[in-house]
Amino acid sequence: MCGSPKRLYRGNVKISAMRILGIESSCDETAAAVVADGRSILSSVVASQIPVHARFGGVVPELASREHLRSIITVVDEALEQAGASLDALDAIAVTQGPGLVGSLLIGLGVAKSLALAHQKPLIGINHLEAHIMAAFLSQKPPSFPLVALVVSGGHTNLYLVRDYLSMELLGQTRDDAAGEAFDKVAKVMGLGYPGGVVIDKLASKGNPDAVAFTRPMIGSETLDFSFSGLKTAVINHLREHPLSEGPDSQAAADLAASFQEAIVDVLTFKTIQAAERHGVTEIALAGGVAANSRLRRKIGAEARAKGMNLNAPDVSLCTDNAVMVAALGYHRLQAGLIEGLELDAYSRAVTPWMAAHQ
Repeated sequence: MCGSPKRLYRGNVKISAMRILGIESSCDETAAAVVADGRSILSSVVASQIPVHARFGGVVPELASREHLRSIITVVDEALEQAGASLDALDAIAVTQGPGLVGSLLIGLGVAKSLALAHQKPLIGINHLEAHIMAAFLSQKPPSFPLVALVVSGGHTNLYLVRDYLSMELLGQTRDDAAGEAFDKVAKVMGLGYPGGVVIDKLASKGNPDAVAFTRPMIGSETLDFSFSGLKTAVINHLREHPLSEGPDSQAAADLAASFQEAIVDVLTFKTIQAAERHGVTEIALAGGVAANSRLRRKIGAEARAKGMNLNAPDVSLCTDNAVMVAALGYHRLQAGLIEGLELDAYSRAVTPWMAAHQ
């Protein structure tokens, strides 16, 4: 598995009905949830930091850490209360250990370790990107294995071949900006506000996606990698030549947003379908915050159907960072006996083959 931590313990854990507490603090959402048997959501609490970071047009790591400190105990308590569960009645505690902002991750890890030690519960380290994929399995009709998963968010744009819950092979990734990062940066230069993906999606619905002829970066490449920094720069250059003189609510702004969004969606869709065809799979899953984008869901869904494939898109509430996905993956790791010790540490990046070759 990409970015998986060192396995500190492997044993046989017999599972009946199990309740896992999940804790997520990788970026700017403080979240806790209790999930039974990897599928039944007993509670889900998310404390958003959007108002804190909105004026900066992006997440400020130090502020994110402080907000996690303020919120995390309350969030965990509320998740337990909603689930009607005590800590002693839980079977394990799962916590995101990376990738993400290290300062934010350490707060979630600290709380999870303390609770595991005090209540003598197994501690399970979770890869944030692999957890996102789990959201697809929480729908009423979960996908079957194998499948290709597109994890697309503010920090990551990755394609995986998923053979089972614990076997996820990285097929491709962004070489620079993630798609969500490009959305945020373009929204900022257009004066649209934050989070960028949400406001661009809404504005683009009123625009003409063919108004501005943006290139589709790396769409003709043999690799399954992505690159969005050039597309972001193209928008900036367009704005220099064609300022939004009538403001961010104008038709020109809507056309620009729609054209930019369509370029990103075209690349994401093409690469995902290409990955599925190369590996002979007919199941596709979307995951991550950008998976909530309405145009992406429509476009990739239509292309998948045309190819005889099935698209699995999580409920929008499970696309953004949450702890349900952490607890769900924790269940499968516990079944496999993958329990961590208190030495469990945070990591900011999952080292992948492309990264290792270019360091």
